[in-house]
Amino acid sequence: MRRSNKDRSESMRQALMDAARALFIEKGYAETATPEIVALAGVTRGALYHHFEDKRALFRAVIEREAAEVAADIEASAPDGGSPRDAILNGTRAYFDAMARPGRTRLLLLDGPAVLGMELMRAIDTETAEASLVVGLGALLSGTRNSGKAAMLAVLLSAAFDRAALAIEAGADRRACEEAIAALIDGLMR
Repeated sequence: MRRSNKDRSESMRQALMDAARALFIEKGYAETATPEIVALAGVTRGALYHHFEDKRALFRAVIEREAAEVAADIEASAPDGGSPRDAILNGTRAYFDAMARPGRTRLLLLDGPAVLGMELMRAIDTETAEASLVVGLGALLSGTRNSGKAAMLAVLLSAAFDRAALAIEAGADRRACEEAIAALIDGLMR
C-alpha cells in the first residue's frame, strides 16, 4: 500500500524533528547547523525549509513536542477517583519521570528559555503541563483559604518543579525533592 503525500510529509517532518532533537541535545542549539540536521534526517535542505521557516522554528517545534509529551505523561498518571492531593503527587512523580528522558531538562529548562525567550516558554508551559496543575490545584484548594489562587500558585509550583528537575539531573535525591513538593502541597491545604 502506498503512503499518501500527507503521510510522507508528516514522516519527513518527524524525521527532521528527531534529528534536530538529537543534535540540539548533543551540541546545543547554537552549535547545531542545519546541514547537520538534514544529513542526520536523510532529507534535503529544501525539505527542511518546506516544513520549517528556519532553525529556530524547528527548535520551537521540538520544544512544543517535548512539552506536550511531558503533559501527556502527567495526565496519564492521574488515578481515577483519587483525591486531588493524590493526583498532584502522582503528577509530580510523572513529571520527574518525564524529565528524566535524556536531554529533556536541557531542552525545556535551559536551551528553550535561552533560544525562545521566557515569554514564549511560559506560553508553551501554560498550554501544556501547567494547565493540568492549575486544574489540580483548583480542586485541591476548593474551600480553603487559598481557594481562588490556583493559577498563581501553579506558576510558583511549576518553577519549583523545574528547579527540582534540574537538581535531580545534577545528582540531588529525587525522593527528597518529591517529599519537599508534598510538603508544599500539604501546606497549601492548611
